Amino acid sequence: MTAVMSPTRAQTLRNRYGYGIGTIGRDAAYTLLSMFLLYYLSDTLQVSTPVFAAITVILLVVRVIDAIVDPFVGVLVDNTRSRFGKFKPWIVGGVLGSSSLLVALFAPWQLGDAAFIAVFTVVYIAWSAAYAANDIGYWSMLPALTQNQREREKIGAFARICASIGTFAIVIGIVPISSAIAEATGDVASSFFWVALVVAVITVVLQLVMVVLVREDPTVVTQSHTRFRELFGVIFRNDQLLAIAAAFVLFMTAFSVTAGLGVFYMEYVYGDLGMYSVFAAVLGVSQLTALALYPLAASRMSRRRLFTIALFIVVAGYVFFFLTPPGGLVMLVGAGVAVFAAQAVIQIQLLMFIADTVEYGEHKFGRRNDSITLSVQPFIYKLSSALANGVIGWVVLASGMKDAASAAEMTEPGVFLVRTAMCIVPGILIVISYFVYRRFYVLDEGKYAVIVEELQARKTEAATAAQSTSPADEAEGRPVGA
Repeated sequence: MTAVMSPTRAQTLRNRYGYGIGTIGRDAAYTLLSMFLLYYLSDTLQVSTPVFAAITVILLVVRVIDAIVDPFVGVLVDNTRSRFGKFKPWIVGGVLGSSSLLVALFAPWQLGDAAFIAVFTVVYIAWSAAYAANDIGYWSMLPALTQNQREREKIGAFARICASIGTFAIVIGIVPISSAIAEATGDVASSFFWVALVVAVITVVLQLVMVVLVREDPTVVTQSHTRFRELFGVIFRNDQLLAIAAAFVLFMTAFSVTAGLGVFYMEYVYGDLGMYSVFAAVLGVSQLTALALYPLAASRMSRRRLFTIALFIVVAGYVFFFLTPPGGLVMLVGAGVAVFAAQAVIQIQLLMFIADTVEYGEHKFGRRNDSITLSVQPFIYKLSSALANGVIGWVVLASGMKDAASAAEMTEPGVFLVRTAMCIVPGILIVISYFVYRRFYVLDEGKYAVIVEELQARKTEAATAAQSTSPADEAEGRPVGA
């Protein structure tokens, strides 16, 4: 006879897998924009050099401003009270808006240079605002699903697996799919538009599935209204949140530069753009494998030890990558596997480290601010993406890739600049990020367990005190038991 699963266990599984499913489309959409927007403008639309330079600066400025605004959006999410909870209205509204605007960003507008820059800027700012609403609502829901650290890791690991599926579906498919569309339609400029449209539809559908499946933990108590003037206190007094944010801005900037230059590298340094999809497929499989094995590794060693091992592998991969000779595909793949597999592990840990600082802040300051705290994760990604886009745009122009027709037209100094920007500079940033983490982040598994235990004791004590107070005593102002 088949055992009947308890509702609690059933909902736990629905949370674990439903939450992860929602990341597939949204990460595909983010990857399309963050990794391939500059390539689309440079090589598909072939905008002029002044337009490309202007948009590079616009992306940098808007993303920095957007990152700074994210914590304010976190306040709005934290203060939301609705029949659907505080997270889901922002998730749904944000995904509908950002998906529509994603399609608009890849529309092949036939405009003059000044008009193109103006329209692009307006649409990009609107997309950033809508994506921020969805992003903060989405990730700040994680701590509200469970306070069990191991279950959080399982939810986070599966979410990162699904996110990687979305990411690498774009990374692997963008070149052959857009080329096939261009050949079939005879319109190269609109090829990315159709890809963006399909991605937008998938994103909306899967996020709506997530909203239906996922339920918050009813034992997680929502705090009172948070004022905007309290925002900076929530963030800047949480020393553990600041420590992990500083470390990961350095790490994600380094990795984003490498990932963003990848398609340029394969076309203008390696000399075979067609190999980009093959290379990306190998990296995707390695990353998914690392994510699938993460729960097993996390159960056998401490987070700090696992983080240290992963950082060492990433740096070794960068060194190996830099030493790879032209045409050395085997060495290139080996270096890529090391970097991307270890990076997958580090991204899960970033999410876990930040999520744990929610309870740390609640324990330290007596109030719980899921969304403000988790808004630091998109802040990290957006700030690092902004810095990386600035570096990538500069490298594309300074190395000669913008004006080169193929790898044969690249100069030796230009190739050296690309390789240095992809390997040496990121490696240095990652080493610095590790020292920041080891020096300042002390919230390990033991400290977190003590914090959660004390929080539960406080809630039990408060509930007992409330039950022991009689309504009559409260009404007449008499001490209880008098």
